[in-house]
Amino acid sequence: MTHSWDIFCKVVDNYGDIGVTWRLARQLVAEHGLAVRLWVDDLTPFARLCPGASASAAQQWQAGVDVRQWPAQWQPVEVPGVVIEAFGCKLPEAYVAALDARSERALWLNLDYLSAETWVGGCHRLPSFWAKGYQKFFFFPGFREDTGGLLREAALLASRQQFDRAGFLASLGVRPAAGTLLCSLFAYENPALGSWLEGLAASPRPVHLLVPQGRIEAGVVAWLGEPLAVGTPLQRGALVVQALPFVEQDAYDRLLWACDFNAVRGEDSFVRAQWAGRPLLWHIYPQEEDAHRVKLEAFVQLYSEALSAPARQACAALQDAWNFNGDMASAWAGYLACHAELAAHAEDWCAALAARPDLATELVQFHRDWL
Repeated sequence: MTHSWDIFCKVVDNYGDIGVTWRLARQLVAEHGLAVRLWVDDLTPFARLCPGASASAAQQWQAGVDVRQWPAQWQPVEVPGVVIEAFGCKLPEAYVAALDARSERALWLNLDYLSAETWVGGCHRLPSFWAKGYQKFFFFPGFREDTGGLLREAALLASRQQFDRAGFLASLGVRPAAGTLLCSLFAYENPALGSWLEGLAASPRPVHLLVPQGRIEAGVVAWLGEPLAVGTPLQRGALVVQALPFVEQDAYDRLLWACDFNAVRGEDSFVRAQWAGRPLLWHIYPQEEDAHRVKLEAFVQLYSEALSAPARQACAALQDAWNFNGDMASAWAGYLACHAELAAHAEDWCAALAARPDLATELVQFHRDWL
């Protein structure tokens, strides 16, 4: 079996693409004993996710992964037996030529974006034939049995069960009042934000909202009408808002575990919120002409299948209002009415997903089957 893999990543959305590929590379090394090179075109977001990493080094070793700067002018390198082209990032032409010239065949995988749409299962593992005779296979992460699963480290859920919530929150200077709903907010800029914050401020249940540094922070500050210093809570009605410093991946996982409700974005934090076993609000990556609506609706439909009709409606209404500038105050009131059911469902959903093989294991098994 080939033990050397290359993963290529182009940073499109700050932390999403590199977040996924960095987690995957680490897991392939730590749990499957592989030698992994991770090629990244922009190391700046990587250096924020990985404390101690360099944003400019041509080569560095982090967590056993050989992290390389993807140069504008490609230099020849030895091509390994497995190559992952993450999210259709397009391999360098010289690299593809070297792949074709390799004396032994290599497995070329296009790791695609996550989707709950039903067509994904029919495309998962399908080959794409190239003129020179070699194949590139499409590999789709997903939620159903006919997809490649989700990224999940072997010890992740056990670590969550042993998590010291009080100690972690204290380390961040977070001290929610008794009976408060603790929420986290990590999202793109969103015109529905003001409506949601108004709803939280008028909520019958107090809310403590934690905002890690990111793109949504400016909108929160604009709504508050005053600067938001890291660590200093500000109160508006029933809502307490507290900014947090940017946290690296493992600490962000723990933040999600610590909260009762998590607003997340993109793909990486979206998946991690599901492993937290908490209700979530997903800010899906916006596309022109609302093309992302179908993808969002496919997930909400699958996620809410086991819910009662009122909870299913509340879940869908909240996701729709957040992503398409609806009345978030009203949607939040509907969510609160079903909070207990949705909280229990989030744990059940997490357990059901965890019963399936994880994405890294599925990739390794696909390679074994292909050999």
